Parts: sequence; structure tokens; C-alpha cells
Amino acid sequence: MKNIFDVAIVGAGAAGLMCAIEAGKRGKKAILLDHVKKIGEKIRISGGGRCNFTNINTNYKKFISTNPDFVKSALSQYSHNDFISLIGKHQIRFHEKKLGQLFCDESAQQIISMLQIECQQANVILQSNTFIKSIIKTNNFILETQDLNFETKSLVIATGGLSIPKIGATKFGYEIAKQFGLNIIGTSPALVPLTFNDALLDKCKKLAGLSIEARISFQKTLFEEGMLFTHRGLSGPSILQISSYWKLGQNIEINLSPDHNIYDYLQQKKQNKPRLEIMTVMNDFLPKRLAQSICEDLHISGRIADLSNKIINSISNSVNQWVVKPTGTEGYRTAEVTLGGVDTKELSSKTMMSKKVEGLYFIGEVVDVTGHLGGYNFQWAWSSGYTAGQYV
Repeated sequence: MKNIFDVAIVGAGAAGLMCAIEAGKRGKKAILLDHVKKIGEKIRISGGGRCNFTNINTNYKKFISTNPDFVKSALSQYSHNDFISLIGKHQIRFHEKKLGQLFCDESAQQIISMLQIECQQANVILQSNTFIKSIIKTNNFILETQDLNFETKSLVIATGGLSIPKIGATKFGYEIAKQFGLNIIGTSPALVPLTFNDALLDKCKKLAGLSIEARISFQKTLFEEGMLFTHRGLSGPSILQISSYWKLGQNIEINLSPDHNIYDYLQQKKQNKPRLEIMTVMNDFLPKRLAQSICEDLHISGRIADLSNKIINSISNSVNQWVVKPTGTEGYRTAEVTLGGVDTKELSSKTMMSKKVEGLYFIGEVVDVTGHLGGYNFQWAWSSGYTAGQYV
């Protein structure tokens, strides 16, 4: 038995839902399939349960891809303002947290419910708990599942990446791309905490729970946001951001007090208040536990007047230019997104359709487009999903 559709979308996450809605609005007979029982889980758990659904600062520079210009077309076809309008239509109240990040006032479930309502209004058939055994292409695409076969003219792969496997992430989308001869840019965890070993890990464990504003840099890329010490290493927004750029075996540099030139500050205190204890001075710009940890590492104590310029320079470097080498990341288990994916050279930026296979589309996280932290990855899902929905 075959069920014949104009378009089948595989993956009922943010991108898949948006694509299905737009296809349905155009009068296309659309079916949305997912192997999980409960759709939209990544939406539900995002933003601490309030969903950081977009960012008012969205532009192409906030995305990583082997082709940085690829996102421009989709972002112009469906902008953050367009999604904000959709939120307004459904009377979902929201707020800006910081750096342009927009969150629901109440719950991420409101976003999922909104998208489900939009699907219903567009006559989209939603079928969860459906496992696709195989996909073949004759004139149309034939999808074989555990129960039925589906035939469709257009097929959209919106299966996401490898991040957070406990809510259903799989490599299915990449396997379909390979099956049809599309190139895959190597994948790795992104927006993920960094891990360390030996002495540095011990330091992180002792400081676990401590959060500070820090400037983190890798080569020419830097981010200045919160950094958190954990029992496994370093986390927090600035670390998650740099993790998308960091390469295994390389160092990162951390400025623990970006608003102070510590060398100049300490020299000034040495001149003006020489009797002050070094720990007292360091508490001016660092939390007590962190200041104490640095002093212990450098084996320093006593009055600032008694510290040589060499020691002051060592303190300065430990604060303003702390160089560390991560041993890795926490992996896909805690990564917010996946770096890499279906090569954008294989896709039309205007339509999201494969250049090799007529009627085959890839959208969302499965594509080699990775946004910065702060709602950009959701905006890519909305924009790429909308774009494909106009052409399927």
C-alpha cells in the first residue's frame, strides 16, 4: 500500500515543522515523519525550558560554514522579524535576556504548540514514532517504513545533527545524503563544554560552580561572556562559543579580567598602597576563590610592595593571558549543535534543494551551517525550513 504525497518531510524538529507549515500553506499535500514519539524535544529543553527562539542581531556573520555566504538567501527570505511576527500572531509573550537573545516569558512548549497549530491549519499530516527503513528514488521518492510505504515528489531531510542523542539524534540525515552522492563536511560537537586533565582539571574541580565574565580567544576569534568552572572542565557561554572554533591539540587563551590591565593595576597599587596584601588587591578584580587559586599556583603571598616586577608580570599573565590546552569536549551528549554536515556546495542557497537530485532538500542542523550561541541555530531552522517550504 502506498500513500502518495506532494512532499514528505523527515524530522519534526524546528526546521521540519516550519517547512511542513509553509508547504501546507501552498496547498501541497504534506506529511511530516519522525522516529520519536514526542516531537520538538530540542525546542522544549532549549533555553532552560523557555526556548531562545531567535536573536534580534541575526546576520550571516553569526554562522559558521565552509561557505559563509550560503545562509544569506534563507535569512533574507525569512528573517528573525518574520518569526517574531508569528510569535505575536499567537500572542506568545517574550523578553530579551541579553545580547539580543529572545525567550518565551512562560514556556518553550508554547513554541511547539504554536507550530502544531500551524501544521493543523495547513492540513499537514504529522506521524511520529515512524521508522524509515529505506528511501529509493524512481520518478518519485519511495519511503519504506515499518508499517506503510509513502510516495512523494519532494523529499525534505530535516533530521538534525548528532547532538543530544538521548532525545533522538541520529546520523540518518547524513546517511541519506551519502546514499544520494552528496558530500558531507566532517562533523563534530559544537557549543559544548571543554574538558581538561591533570592539574588543570583539579583546579577546575576546586573552583566548580564559580562563574565569571571572561574573554576567550582562539587564534583570531574571541568571545566575551560568562565562563563557568565545573567538575569536568570549563563551560559557560564564552566557552561554548569558542568550542565551535577550537581545534584539538591547540591552545585557547583566557582573560579572566577583561576590564583590567592587571600589570598596570598592580604596579599602581605597589606605588600607592604598598602595604596591601596581594590577595586583598586581587580581590578587587577576581572572586576570592579564584584569586586564592592563582596565588597558590604561583606560590605568592604577602605585601604587594615585596613583589618583584617579574612576579607581578606572572600574575598579570595568569589573569589576562591564561593559556590552556583542552584535551577535548564533553561530546555530543551535551553539545547544543553539530558542526559540519551536508556540504552547502551541494545545495541551492535559494531553495535548499540538492543540485544533484531533483526534489531532494536538506534543511536545519543537518546542513553545514552552525550558528553562534543565542538563538541563531533556531533562526537557521526557521529560515531554511521556510525557504524549502516555498519550493517543494
